[in-house]
Amino acid sequence: TLQRIVSTLVNKNDEIHNFIDMLNHTISNVQVNSSNAISELDEEFDGLYSVLHEMKGSMANTIQQEEARKIQALQDQLSQCSRALESSEELLELAVQSLDIKNPVELLEAARQIKDSVTVASAFRLSLKPKVSDSMTHMMVDFALEKRMLQAVKFLPVPKAPEIDVASCLVADNCITVSWRMPEEDSRIDHFVLEYRKTNFDGLPRLKGEQRWELVDYIKATQYTLSGLKFDTKYMNLRVQACNKAVAGEYSDPVTLETKAFLFSLDSTSSHLNLKVEDTYVEWDPTGGKGQEKIKGKENKNSNTASPKRSTNSPRASARGGRDRFAGESYTVLGDTAVESGQHYWEVRAQKDCKSYSVGVTYRNPGKFDQLGKTNSSWCIHINNWLQTTFSAKHNNKAKTLDIPVPDRIGVYCDFDGGQLSFYNASSKALLHTFRAKFTQPLLPGFMIWCGGLTVSTGLQVPSAVKTLQKTENGLGGSTSSLNNA
Repeated sequence: TLQRIVSTLVNKNDEIHNFIDMLNHTISNVQVNSSNAISELDEEFDGLYSVLHEMKGSMANTIQQEEARKIQALQDQLSQCSRALESSEELLELAVQSLDIKNPVELLEAARQIKDSVTVASAFRLSLKPKVSDSMTHMMVDFALEKRMLQAVKFLPVPKAPEIDVASCLVADNCITVSWRMPEEDSRIDHFVLEYRKTNFDGLPRLKGEQRWELVDYIKATQYTLSGLKFDTKYMNLRVQACNKAVAGEYSDPVTLETKAFLFSLDSTSSHLNLKVEDTYVEWDPTGGKGQEKIKGKENKNSNTASPKRSTNSPRASARGGRDRFAGESYTVLGDTAVESGQHYWEVRAQKDCKSYSVGVTYRNPGKFDQLGKTNSSWCIHINNWLQTTFSAKHNNKAKTLDIPVPDRIGVYCDFDGGQLSFYNASSKALLHTFRAKFTQPLLPGFMIWCGGLTVSTGLQVPSAVKTLQKTENGLGGSTSSLNNA
C-alpha cells in the first residue's frame, strides 16, 4: 500500500513539474505574442496613416485643379471685359468730339457712324456676372462618420470553441464525417481547423503515448469528411477550432469516435506448403512444397527439436489448437483472427493470371485436406479461370453458378450475429451472393489460390452502400440460397 501511495505521489509530482514547465512556457509565449501583437498593431496603424495620407494628397490635388479651372474661367472673362471696356472708351471719346461739330450735315453723318458702332459694340454683349463662384465649400469633406467608426474600433474578439455534434458524426466506408456548430452565431468566423489522430484508447485523449495530431485547415463549412482512411486503430480523436481574420479560438472539447476495425493477417504457419504467405499477400509457389518437404524431412530425421513455425507455444498456434498445415490439393491459408461477433468487412484482389481461387470463411480447425466450400463448416465463392471462366458460390460440397461478371475486387461482409455472409463487387458495391446460416463457432477468413496471387485489405469499415443493401434485403425478407444452412 505504501509503495502504491509513493508511486501515486511520484506521478503527481511529475504532473506538477510538467505543469510548471508548461506555465513558464506559456508566460514566455505571452510575452512574445504580446510583442508580436504590438508590432502588428503598428503595421495596421501605419497602413491606415498611409491610406489617409494618400487620400489627403488626392483630395488636395482635386481642390487645386478646381481652383485652377475657376481662376482660368474668371481670367478669360476679365480679359473679355477689359477689351470691351477699351473699345467702349474709344467710342465714347469719339462721341464727345462729335458734339463740337458745327456743320449739321457732318454732325448727322458722325452721329450715324457712332450709332452703328454702339449697336455692334462688344460691351453691350457682355454678361456682367462671374461665370464661376468663388465658393469652394463643395470641395470640403465630412469625416464625422469615419471618426465614429474609428472610435468604435475594438480588438477582434477570440471566437468561442465550436461544439462537435457527436450524434451527426458518421463513421462509414473508410470515411469519417465530422459535424459541429458554434455555441452562438458569429458572423466574423472566417474558417475552421480540424485536427484528428488515431488511438487505441476510448474517452478523452491521453497526454503520453499518442500519435501526433493531423491538421485540416481552411474549412468553410461546419462539417468535413475525412476520406481514404485505414482504420488500423480502434478509435479516432477529433477536435475543431474556429478562426476569424485575426485569431484562432480555443479547440472544442475533443471527441472519440469508434472505428470498429477488423484487422487480420494471413496465418503463414498453417498455410499449404505450396503457398508463399506475407501479412496480407499469398502467392502460389509450385516448388515450395517439394523444397520445404525435403527440409522438413531432414529436420525430423536429424533433430528432435520442433520447428519454430510448428511450436505450440506460439500464440497463433494456440489459437488454432495446434492444427497441422493444409496439404494435398487444399491450397489454403486462413486469417489469424476469428470473427466471433459483430459486422465486419474485408476485400480481396486477385492477380490477373490466377487460374483458380476461393474467398470465404470457415470454422476453426478444418481438416488438413479440406477445401473451402466442400464442407458444411465453410462458405465461399470460387473463381475458375482454367480453359473458361466459371463463377460459383460453394457450401457443403454444393455449388451454385453465378451468372455475373467476375469483379476485380471482391468485398466480404460477415454479420456473425445476424447469420449472414455476403459477397460484393468491391468497386460498384453490387451484391454477388449471400449465404444465410446460424453460425455456431467463430469464423476464420479463408483463401484458396492456385497459380497466381491474392492481396487482402483489412481494417475496412462496412461501406455505407453495403449497409443500405443489407437494410433493403432484410426489409424484403431476403432470398435464401439453396446452399445455406437452416
